[in-house]
Amino acid sequence: MSFCSFFGGEVFKDHFKTGLYMCAQCGHQLFSSRSKYEHSSPWPAFTETILQDSVSKHEERPGAFKVRSSHD
Repeated sequence: MSFCSFFGGEVFKDHFKTGLYMCAQCGHQLFSSRSKYEHSSPWPAFTETILQDSVSKHEERPGAFKVRSSHD
């Protein structure tokens, strides 16, 4: 999953237009803009996925999860 870019700053952190966030690799729907919230991390943050199995996740450190499309 690669909907973020750090080359010129994180692209979708402050992006709050209505819509869906999809995996750039496989096109699978991951998150809705309705579940996005503001935070201090450089990554976009969401409270829930579109479907229960939209993403797979693993904890990188306490409270910080890395997510990938479950269809990659």
